[in-house]
Amino acid sequence: MKTYKLSNVITLKQALEQAEKRNYAIGSFSPRYTDMILPILRAGQKKNSPIIVQISQKELERYGVSPYEIGEVFYRKMQEENITVPTVLHLDHTKDFEVIEQAIEAGFTSVMIDASEHPFDNNVVISKKVAEYAHSKGVSVEAELGMIGTTDFVETDKDEELYTDPDEALEFVNQTKVDALAVSVGTAHGVYNVRKPTVDLERLKAIRALTPVHLVLHGGSGVPSEMIQAAMEIPGGGVSKVNIATDLELSLLGAIGREERMTNAECKALSEDLKAKGQAAVQKTVEDKMENFLLSANKVDSFKY
Repeated sequence: MKTYKLSNVITLKQALEQAEKRNYAIGSFSPRYTDMILPILRAGQKKNSPIIVQISQKELERYGVSPYEIGEVFYRKMQEENITVPTVLHLDHTKDFEVIEQAIEAGFTSVMIDASEHPFDNNVVISKKVAEYAHSKGVSVEAELGMIGTTDFVETDKDEELYTDPDEALEFVNQTKVDALAVSVGTAHGVYNVRKPTVDLERLKAIRALTPVHLVLHGGSGVPSEMIQAAMEIPGGGVSKVNIATDLELSLLGAIGREERMTNAECKALSEDLKAKGQAAVQKTVEDKMENFLLSANKVDSFKY
């Protein structure tokens, strides 16, 4: 395992403990392309906000990039840009243990095992194995209970949705010892073209009442800010991590006048002028999310880890 000595690159558990106490959420932003890591980091530094940079297994495959490439660019840009705000490097939805091992070796400080398509008992066994392994390496673990739908099949390959059962959440967390739980309460990955996003606050409150685990909302792109903020402000600590990917890619593609997604190699091959336009657009979107959506701007000064 590679070791990096950046004191502000922390685990997901360390980050979410702080956000949950103060009723805001940390954005888990997916660059999808290695050249889009930079604007996410710059946005966090400018807004004095903690940051989570993430990539999922399906995104690694779809965009033609490896955990090692993500890790190398992430740590290099952290140092080159002198990023000082608390930052997490997170592996999102992942099915294969081998990819989790690679990410941890590449310096990721948090991983997500997604065995939500399995029956409850199998999900517990798989998630517990990952938690034991990652914790032995000093890495946080997120898991999923219930199934979060999708509209574009980029991050996950299922459009089925199954809401998280609060009683099962308690049992699941107790058995697996995961640090964070992605819950299915109405949001979906991708763009909301037909269905409207919802957040089942009563279900979130019931989950919170039964378990102290940090709660994660996937499918944050396109959800109205008032829905997200209501989920963050649940008594006892609401959602403290919100995943945002599609909005960033739409900003990038719009800025460079393109409709179709690229591969990572195609993005790297863009002219410097086009790439700079794309990076500026992504940075602006991330800054807006931190300021107006997640309420994480200017929260670093009260951050302790």
